[in-house]
Amino acid sequence: MKRKIKDILAAIVYFLYEKDILHNKIRVHTIEETIDELLHTEKSMVRFGDGEIVMIKGVDLMLQKASPEIGEGLAKILAYPDDNLLVTIPGIFDTLSDHHKVSRQFWKDHLLFCRRTYEQYCDPNRIYYTTFVSRCYYFAGDRTNCGRWFAKIRKIWENRDIVIVEGTKTHNGVGNDLFDSARSVERIICPPSDAYGALHEITEACMQYGKDRMFLLSVGVAAKFLAVELFRKGYRVLDIGNMDLEYEWYVRGAAGKIPLNKHDIVGEEANRKAAVHNREYAEYLGQVKRWL
Repeated sequence: MKRKIKDILAAIVYFLYEKDILHNKIRVHTIEETIDELLHTEKSMVRFGDGEIVMIKGVDLMLQKASPEIGEGLAKILAYPDDNLLVTIPGIFDTLSDHHKVSRQFWKDHLLFCRRTYEQYCDPNRIYYTTFVSRCYYFAGDRTNCGRWFAKIRKIWENRDIVIVEGTKTHNGVGNDLFDSARSVERIICPPSDAYGALHEITEACMQYGKDRMFLLSVGVAAKFLAVELFRKGYRVLDIGNMDLEYEWYVRGAAGKIPLNKHDIVGEEANRKAAVHNREYAEYLGQVKRWL
C-alpha cells in the first residue's frame, strides 16, 4: 500500500512539474548536445547523479558516508560558475518519455523527494548538461541511438594520453574497446569506498602528470571534488562515473542491468592471478602507475 501511495504521489508531482505548474526553471541539454560540447571543445566535466543529490541532503551512499563537509561542497560544485567546467545533472525535468518504464518510475520517485534540492542549489540562469551522457544505454526505451553516441564519445579521447582514476573494482575498459582510441592509457587505483578520505593523496598522485594528460574519473563522490581541483590547476578532466558499465551492457545487448565478472577481481594480487589466464588483466596491471 505504501508503495502504491508513493507511486501515485510521484506521478502527480511529476505531472505538475512536467506541465510547469510547479514552476520548472531547470534546463538541461540533451545527450547529443552534451557529447558534442565535449567533443568539439577542451572543456572539462563534473557529473551529478541521483547519489550526489541525495548526499547533499545528508544521506549515506553505499560507497561513501555523508558528512556536512561533503554535502556543502557538493552544493557549491552544483552551482560552479565557470562555463569551461560542464556541470551535468539528470535530464529529467521536461520529459521521461524516452525512458523505459522502470527508469521512468525511478526518476519520478527521485524527483518526488529531491526536487527542492535541485531548485535550491541549481542556477536557474544556466543550462546544465546531462548526466545521461555517461549513462546513455540502460535508461533508454529506444536504444537505436546508443551505438552512435558511444562512437562519438570514443572520439573525445582519440589520440590522447589519458589517465584513468578509478576504484579497485572498476576496471574501466578492461574487456572492451572503450578506450582503444586513446594514444596511451595509465591508471591510478583508489580505495573502493570512502575515497573522499583519500582525496589529498589522489590529487597529489594526479598532479605528478603534465597538463597534456586527459583525466577520466570513476571514483564516486570524490570525483566531484577531484574534478574541480584538477580543473582549477589547468588539467582537462572528465568525470565519467559508470560509463564503462553502460558500455559493457551496450556491447552485450543486455536487456537490463547485469553484473560483470571483472568487478569481483579486487586488488593487485587478484589481478595478477587473473592475468595468468587473461592478457587483458596483464595489460591493466601494466597501465597501473599507483595503488592508493
